Amino acid sequence: MLTRNCLSLLLWVLFDGGLLTPLHPQPQQTLEAEPRENVVPVSGRRSSAQRVKRGWVWNQFFVLEEYMGSEPQYVGKLHSDLDKGVGTVKYTLSGDGAGTVFTIDETTGDIHAIRSLDREEKPFYTLRAQAVDVDTKKPLEPESEFIIKVQDINDNEPKFLDGPYVASVPEMSPVGAYVLQVKATDADDPTYGNSARVVYSILQGQPYFSIDPKTGVIRTALPNMDREVKEQYQVLIQAKDMGGQLGGLAGTTTVNITLTDVNDNPPRFPKSIFHLKVPESSHVGSAIGRIRAVDPDFGKNAEIEYSIVPGDGGNLFDITTDENTQEGVIKLKKPLDFETKKAYTFKVEASNLHLDHRFQSVGPFKDTATVKINVLDMDEPPVFSKPMYTMEVYEDTPVGTIIGAVTAQDLDAGSSSVRYFIDWKNDVDSYFTIDATEGTIATNELLDRESTAQYNFSIIASKVSNPLLTSKVNVIINVLDVNEFPPEISVPYETSVCENAKPGQVIQIVTAADKDLSPAGQRFSFRLSPEASNKPNFTVHDYRNNSAGIETRRNGYSRRQQELYFLPVVIEDSSYPVQSSTNTMTIRVCRCDSDGTILSCNVEAIFLPVGLSTGALIAILLCIVILLVIVVLYVALRRQKKKDTLMTSKEDIRDNVIHYDDEGGGEEDTQAFDIGALRNPKVIEDNKIRRDIKPDTLRFPRQRPPVEDNTDIRDFINQRLQENDVDPAAPPYDSLATYAYEGNGSVAESLSSIDSLTTEADQDYDYLSDWGPRFKILADMFGEEESYNPDKVT
Repeated sequence: MLTRNCLSLLLWVLFDGGLLTPLHPQPQQTLEAEPRENVVPVSGRRSSAQRVKRGWVWNQFFVLEEYMGSEPQYVGKLHSDLDKGVGTVKYTLSGDGAGTVFTIDETTGDIHAIRSLDREEKPFYTLRAQAVDVDTKKPLEPESEFIIKVQDINDNEPKFLDGPYVASVPEMSPVGAYVLQVKATDADDPTYGNSARVVYSILQGQPYFSIDPKTGVIRTALPNMDREVKEQYQVLIQAKDMGGQLGGLAGTTTVNITLTDVNDNPPRFPKSIFHLKVPESSHVGSAIGRIRAVDPDFGKNAEIEYSIVPGDGGNLFDITTDENTQEGVIKLKKPLDFETKKAYTFKVEASNLHLDHRFQSVGPFKDTATVKINVLDMDEPPVFSKPMYTMEVYEDTPVGTIIGAVTAQDLDAGSSSVRYFIDWKNDVDSYFTIDATEGTIATNELLDRESTAQYNFSIIASKVSNPLLTSKVNVIINVLDVNEFPPEISVPYETSVCENAKPGQVIQIVTAADKDLSPAGQRFSFRLSPEASNKPNFTVHDYRNNSAGIETRRNGYSRRQQELYFLPVVIEDSSYPVQSSTNTMTIRVCRCDSDGTILSCNVEAIFLPVGLSTGALIAILLCIVILLVIVVLYVALRRQKKKDTLMTSKEDIRDNVIHYDDEGGGEEDTQAFDIGALRNPKVIEDNKIRRDIKPDTLRFPRQRPPVEDNTDIRDFINQRLQENDVDPAAPPYDSLATYAYEGNGSVAESLSSIDSLTTEADQDYDYLSDWGPRFKILADMFGEEESYNPDKVT
């Protein structure tokens, strides 16, 4: 700061004394403008015929920054050749800072800076100047532009914009190892003088590190710096301008350098022998102790792997590494027994997992220590002679049968008696009992292998001296099968045989299944039953692998003769006692092609013509059904039409239709029909009876029926209609009476009952006796009625 103030004072003295006040600036600062041509009249006025040289003396001006003088700082002078010094020319200034930063004397053209300037804020100003006639106010010259540059002084120190810095370098690095590059920035003008030329140096951090004065690169200056000795370093860096010369400004920053770890130290046990005490009751897999080796390295370089050196007792133990503490955890691999062995000694080795080959020359990166384990005596539970017991028993064994035993002992010095009991967990355990003293297991219920083939339960043994000390063992009891079920065909087979089958052709492979389970595997045999052995249709071929083949014995079969065959097959097992069963197989005869492919097995297919497909047969059947429906509809319509012609109105009253479809019971059947429906037209008008019920028997004097000659049928029908219309005894519904009236002129006269008398009593049946023995019963019947007639009693 003192240097800067002295320089400013010197410049002010020089300018204020007029030593550097040129009318025209020095040649090295002069920037001549491009000549311009003005048109001046010959008579002293400007005209287009005369060209004159422009009279500006034009320069680029400079002004010092941070000027501290009491008077405005002189910048320069503007002058025109047209200015004769008589006050007729007026100078004007415009542009950056005109009137606020820079002023101009309108008469002399002197330019001054009226305030202090800072190059770092604005390095130059662009202004415009013009000479104007005072009287006419018109420009004497065109307006021109010029620049005022702020001349730099060393008023800014270098700055580290990214500081403070953090860096790292591996420990044990050689001299000159790269660490970091720092950079300082100076706001002064780098093109003017040495104000912005920076030089770097170390103020604090030697002799460990060095820095390049021009580039700012920091490197190691000492070899083999050890992180385990010192890990953190703080280095103070200085940046000085003016090329580091006296009077230059300086800035500083801090660089924190950390030495990163490398694996340059092997693990070491703090002592050579470790003593551990372990109870003999410790469980397998449990941790019984910890040991630790020390490694001064850090991170993965300090990871240690522990291993047991093969030797005495090492096979009973195992060691692993705790990743959090890097300790060796010793675990029990096999159970300990104080009564068998009381102490164990083995060696443990600790080594690094990640080795650095640059430091292998230092020595082996591992260490060993001795571990001594003393087994402590404990009161232990009984120990079973086996880890698991397996027993077998036949199903249906009598209750109370002993099937096996378990044994447990107290191995402690003061041996105690042992008691046994079953660990009851479910109802399955109730099938067995155990002797509390001897440990024998017996059945408690009848066992069925088909229900449960295996039982699995636990037996607990406890010491009499300390019942809380117990041990448990698993017992598996397999139930053996007794042959009680006969073998059967495994699946129902649908067997078929072709009509064109040849003798010896296999038409079906059959297998068998048995509910019983033999330990050695079941063996089944197949054969025909004795009653089927003599039939020449089929036979059974036993393949002796629990399967058999059904073979044909005939050359061809006919569905027309027999469609189904029933083949009894006897299947026998190989267990004791031998069980067998007879299984009847149904064999259907089918129509096949020449390759043996079945075409049809249906019964109706026998009567169908050969060559018709299933679709054709269905079409034929559908046509038949349609024809039957048409016939039924036609008959129904004909009947409906006939009924409509007979019944034209619901109010008409017709004779009742009496229709008999039976033939009667012969000569003895006298109640088969109502004879009253067939009456003589010449019946007495007063005797009116109903025709829909059987009339009472009336006896009238017997007389011959009158015969009317030349009676017309139409008149007869009309007469009968009139009789029915006025008959009060006629039924109230329509009825139809059929009269077999043949009319007049017959030689045998009429055979109809129309001309007969009104009652049967008027008839003479004596002629029936003359007709022969066939009419004897009829003659006797009517003769009895005549003799019984009470009207003939006098």
